[in-house]
Amino acid sequence: MKKEDLPQDSSALRDVTREVCYVKDDDGKYGQSLSTGWKVKADALDEAWADINDRVREAAEEVKSGKKSPVLFFMEVNIMDYPTLSGYTGFWKWTIKRHIKPSVFKKLSDKKLGKYAAAFKISVEELKRFDGGNIDKYIRK
Repeated sequence: MKKEDLPQDSSALRDVTREVCYVKDDDGKYGQSLSTGWKVKADALDEAWADINDRVREAAEEVKSGKKSPVLFFMEVNIMDYPTLSGYTGFWKWTIKRHIKPSVFKKLSDKKLGKYAAAFKISVEELKRFDGGNIDKYIRK
């Protein structure tokens, strides 16, 4: 691909990163150039973010209805699964699954909540106070 033909389409990662591509210059020699992305890749990323945002909204609804604790919501916001959160907090996966039950979550000590808050990069108060409402600031655009 010639350097001037390198796609520079905007994507969800436009402010985060650019990728190095190999291009041909006018002499036919290969060199490196940066691209902000290309449409097909941007569409795939947009679809992936839409799926993530759907999961975040569903988790917020479950918290709001009292079926799950805020731990599930912030797991989804931070795109974590049980093994990842277990690695950050030091809790066993089965322990995290218990903490997702609202009745168990309400009895957690501030020390345990602090481990979750540190993993999610929020305060303990924010974790305790989250009720499933006002999730706009957590939705990625």
